[in-house]
Amino acid sequence: MAARDVQNLSHLARAGAVIAVRVSPGARQSGVRIADGTIRVAVAAVAEDGRATAAATALLAQALGVAKTRLVLLRGATSRDKLFRLD
Repeated sequence: MAARDVQNLSHLARAGAVIAVRVSPGARQSGVRIADGTIRVAVAAVAEDGRATAAATALLAQALGVAKTRLVLLRGATSRDKLFRLD
C-alpha cells in the first residue's frame, strides 16, 4: 500500500461547494495537496473502469473531512480534471 500524504482541506468543506481537482492516476504515492492554486490528487489506482476516480473521491473526502458519499462528481468521469460538488 502506498503512503498517503493528505493535506487538510477542511476549510473548503461547505455544503454546496464546487471543488475542481486535477487527478494523477498511477502515482507512486497517493496524496492530496494544493499546488499553484489547484487541488491535486495523486492516486496509485490505474485509470481503468473508474478505479482512479473512486480512489480520488475517497482521498478528497478524507482531506475535506467528510463522507465520500457527500461528494458528487459533476464533470470529468474520464478526464484528469474533475469537478465535484459537496452535498
